[in-house]
Parts: sequence; structure tokens; C-alpha cells
Amino acid sequence: MKAKQIMTQDVTTIRGSATVAEAVRLLRLKGLRALIVEPRHSGDAYGIVTVADIAGKVVAYGKDPQRLHVYEIMSKPCIVVDPDLDVEYVARLLENTNVWCVPVIRGELLGIISVSDIVGKSDFIAKPKLVFLRKELHKAISDARGIAANYGSDSKRAIEAWDFVDEIEAEACFYGLPKPEKTSRELFSEQPQLVTAG
Repeated sequence: MKAKQIMTQDVTTIRGSATVAEAVRLLRLKGLRALIVEPRHSGDAYGIVTVADIAGKVVAYGKDPQRLHVYEIMSKPCIVVDPDLDVEYVARLLENTNVWCVPVIRGELLGIISVSDIVGKSDFIAKPKLVFLRKELHKAISDARGIAANYGSDSKRAIEAWDFVDEIEAEACFYGLPKPEKTSRELFSEQPQLVTAG
């Protein structure tokens, strides 16, 4: 699944010049945990202000939210994701950066994606990435063996097929597949030697 398939399209924005009190009212009214701060002009970046920013930078220090502005406590530029980014990578990004949500942007603001969206809307229970990659790897190895048998192990098509196997194998290891001592390509290249030795 892609970010664009589970993001929330109805994004609430606020100006950086708004007061923190206005931001709090908007957060309460909409039942949100974050607001996207609008860029001031076309070359400006998006920002984000969260309930954690307000609690940690305003409430914790007894500051007056009527006098403090959003631009004084927001994060800018904020972390953004492309709408076509896989949900697994979005989840990893949120975990690594310790943020709850990020705007989805491609040229313009398209939506916002949060931890809640990932857990509540994605298909990770029905279609775990690692299970999918194992199936893809099995199919790619089978295809590469067939191509090597038909066109020769040193043919351009066979080399490309094994390159694809290497890519899937690397991605599967990234998602937790135990790293084998030898790659599928290495095991395949050793087979003819084993056969001739027998």
C-alpha cells in the first residue's frame, strides 16, 4: 500500500502568525493532534505544530498562549512523504524520527498520514510485507532458473533476472528475513559444479 491510499485528505492548516491559543482552539474543535503550518510564499516550506509542541514548549514553561505565535514553537521545514511511498517506509520514518504524523506532499499539500492511519487503514495484517517478499523471491528465483536454462547462464536476460532476485533478496533481508550464508545467485552458480563433480 502507498501513503496516498491511507492518508487523511482533509488536512487542517494554520498560519505561522496565528497565536498558540488559536492553534489550541482549532486542535480541540477538530479533535486533532497536529496542524500543518501553511508556507508564506511559493518558495517557503511547510511546517507542523503538534500537541506535544504546545505541551512541551508552552505549558511546561508557563508561557502565555495568547502572546506566543505558532511560528515560535512549530517544526519547519517538517518531515514530509511522497504520496507513492510504501506504507512500510512511512511507518519506519515515523519510528526513526519519533513523530506521530507527517504531511503528504508532491508540489502541494495532498494529505496527512499518521500512526493511526497506518495501524487502522493499512493492509499489514492481511498482507505482511515479508510474506509478500518471500513469495516474490520464490517466483523470481524460479523465473531466473528458467531463463538461465533457456538462454544460458551468461546471457543478458539471465543476468538481469538474477539482478532482480538479488534486489528482492536484499529487500526481504531488510524486512527481517534471516540473511543466508550464500545468495540464491551464488547457490545457483555452484550447482553445475556439483552436478559435474557427481
